[in-house]
Amino acid sequence: MRRPTAVVAALACTLGLSSFAVPAKAASPDPLAPLNQLLSPAILDPVIALLAAFPSPYRPYTGPICQSGAPQCIVDVIAEMEQRLAPLATSCDHDAIFALAYLRVTQNVKNAADNGYFADRAWLTRIDAVFAEMYFDTMDAWHGGDKKSVPHAWRIALTASDTRAMSAIGDFMLNMNAHINNDFPYVLEQVGLTDAQGRTHKPDHNAYNQRLDSLYHPVFDEMAARFDDNFNKFDLGPVDELVVSTIMRGWREMVWRHAEALAATRKNALLRPVVEHEIEEYAAAQAELIKLVPIFLAASSPKRDAFCATHHG
Repeated sequence: MRRPTAVVAALACTLGLSSFAVPAKAASPDPLAPLNQLLSPAILDPVIALLAAFPSPYRPYTGPICQSGAPQCIVDVIAEMEQRLAPLATSCDHDAIFALAYLRVTQNVKNAADNGYFADRAWLTRIDAVFAEMYFDTMDAWHGGDKKSVPHAWRIALTASDTRAMSAIGDFMLNMNAHINNDFPYVLEQVGLTDAQGRTHKPDHNAYNQRLDSLYHPVFDEMAARFDDNFNKFDLGPVDELVVSTIMRGWREMVWRHAEALAATRKNALLRPVVEHEIEEYAAAQAELIKLVPIFLAASSPKRDAFCATHHG
């Protein structure tokens, strides 16, 4: 039986996803400016900041990926993402949607780190590199035929890509859900939730919410220009940005709490499997709900693919 926390969170996600759409393009002058300010997703951040991290002991990172936390780690990640994206975009593979979105997010992370946006750059850099490696490993396992090793939410997302069952924005949401809700808690636990002085990394985790807000317009527009002209078809003004940002903030808050649960049960043979099951069930439940939203279903995959064939470059 699915645990109550997953069910409640999934239902909350459905309420938000049913109104999901691409934010309105900027106009000048903007008659909705006062409403934009009122409905800015940043209004949620003081509330999120009040959700304090639970105490977690410092555990030095000992993983093999980006041990130094050097800036070059993100440079290397971006290079691999670009290399992997190229053939996907050229062939109009539906996996290209998330590959492009993830590349743009990573480029944004690098820019933020380069400009002193994060209090602990080395920690954030390790997070970025380990997180990306999980994605690369999942894609390699799936396309290499080792599908049983792929987590449930990822199986849902990648099956939808292979069968071309979703719209481009549906593929985006399924992949984003799988990578955030299924993978991210393990990355945070592995790299560490606190620094050597016992200070929580949650402020840096929260800080990236506003950077994500700035990506929706340009990334969605690029998707519509290259892969599916219906990607930004829906427009609810400032409401959609608030909805999208609320969903992402909710997911990222849940990620942190799942990471705390993983850290707390690291050596507990009885409770650790329970936490791992909860994470997998939560991500899979979100995926199943995404599949129920009409705008995420493939209205015309051939039309989408034909558009991509002439615009993907």
